[in-house]
Amino acid sequence: MSASPPLVPTDNALHTEVRQVEDIKSDELSDQDANQIIISSISKDEPLVTRRELWSYYLYYNGDNGVGPLGYSQTLFQGLATAAGYDPVAGPGSSCLATTASGQCVVPWGTGTKSVSSVVLIANGISFAIMTTIFTTIGSAADYGTFGRWLLFAVTVVCWAAQYASMALTTPDRWVLAMVIYIIGFVSYGATLVFYAAIFPRLARNTPHARQLREKYESGEIPPEVYEQEESLEKNRISNISTVHSNIGYIITLSLNLALLLPMSNNPKVDNYVLMLVTTYWVVLGIWWFVLQEPRPGPSLPEGEHYTTIGWKQIWAALKTYKHLPYTFVYLFSFFLLADGLNTTGTLVAICQNDKFQFSFLQNTYLGLAQAVTSTVSTLAFWYIQRYWKISTKKMFVVTNVVTMLIPLWGMIGIWTEKLGFHNAWEFWAYNIVFGLFQAPYYAFSQTMMAELSPPGFDNMFFGLFGLSNRASSMVGPNVIQVIIDKTGNNWQGFPFLFALCTSASMVIWFGVDVTKGRREAARWAAEQRRHTR
Repeated sequence: MSASPPLVPTDNALHTEVRQVEDIKSDELSDQDANQIIISSISKDEPLVTRRELWSYYLYYNGDNGVGPLGYSQTLFQGLATAAGYDPVAGPGSSCLATTASGQCVVPWGTGTKSVSSVVLIANGISFAIMTTIFTTIGSAADYGTFGRWLLFAVTVVCWAAQYASMALTTPDRWVLAMVIYIIGFVSYGATLVFYAAIFPRLARNTPHARQLREKYESGEIPPEVYEQEESLEKNRISNISTVHSNIGYIITLSLNLALLLPMSNNPKVDNYVLMLVTTYWVVLGIWWFVLQEPRPGPSLPEGEHYTTIGWKQIWAALKTYKHLPYTFVYLFSFFLLADGLNTTGTLVAICQNDKFQFSFLQNTYLGLAQAVTSTVSTLAFWYIQRYWKISTKKMFVVTNVVTMLIPLWGMIGIWTEKLGFHNAWEFWAYNIVFGLFQAPYYAFSQTMMAELSPPGFDNMFFGLFGLSNRASSMVGPNVIQVIIDKTGNNWQGFPFLFALCTSASMVIWFGVDVTKGRREAARWAAEQRRHTR
């Protein structure tokens, strides 16, 4: 295979990331080449992952569990907007929270009005658009020098600051400020997840177990097929354990919140205090990763290039070579649609849930605990099943996709009846439990799938694209759904579109992505890039 060389030269330090493949002559990848096993190498110059470094990596995710920026912040924002709005049926001056309210609520928007649900979806759409800009502009730059290390630190601090700023959100007339702070927190939180995830493939290649596997492979003790399988399991181990830690952090954080929510239930600022508590928990646990992380810098930024432009150049170079990485790009595209559907479904269910429980932090805490406990158990169970029966990452991922499709399908029922379809309290309990059982492993396996299909040494570039497909994907869903809700006045009318989106994307992943061939193509592509720049 001959791939187009990068638009910028790479440093010799990066050349050691992948074994050079000297016998690739043709410009197109033949079937025989696709089945040829190409094993990426591990740089002997990179530090071995220490136990305390790995634990600091896990603890960061323990704190970065999303309770604040992903859960409470939206509830606070939506609650303030609802308190500031009025019932369009009763007219201006009426209250959306009155016992006689119609269930609809609008706030001033431009020269007219817009429903609160639409405003929340618009805020999410803006957030995803900003994330798209971040991931495409500086995502690839994180592969150079120590930029990735400082980039994660910077977005983490911004997220912490946004969460602490929520202390100012105490009255309904500040709902616009709440929207701004929510967007800043949501964007920076999404960025922390992407740049955090981009670290784990390199960690997995440098664990003591991975080094031992490499030595056995190089000495001929194990065949390449066994090495591929065991290396994949090592990636899944770190991904699943980090996901478990995130869920454990979720449980601990929510439990700590009860210490404030129960005795201070009548305090008007209790929700703000809770946001401060969950952020402080993250600061205490997350700071250690930046202290204990071993230096594994990428190559120096090429002369004449800039961190804000090299990302676009590398992404363009990668997109031009899509025919050499077909399974990687099919996965990225289909996951873009799948994540769009799932993320927007989660937002829409959260909107319905907040309306049902009147924006109660306490009720959301109980529901979150149910989700967190089941998430922890299911992630460990899925990992045990995979490890015991040596099941491939894709097969495990497919199981989680089925539930991804069923959630919006259940919501569709609510269009025709109020007996089912996210109209009852018990349904939100069931949703959080089912979401925990299947969607926590979904995140772990989707991340490992990306690690399998990413060319070694280009982790941040392809995880930046993955972030675009994941956290920044929901530019389509929220915008379509908010238009539907605005026209119909019915939140449930958005579920059919989301069901179609999740189903079509899942089918493409099930039948259109060959992870084994894609992994070998990725290693071959990375090796060829370095061969062109020697």
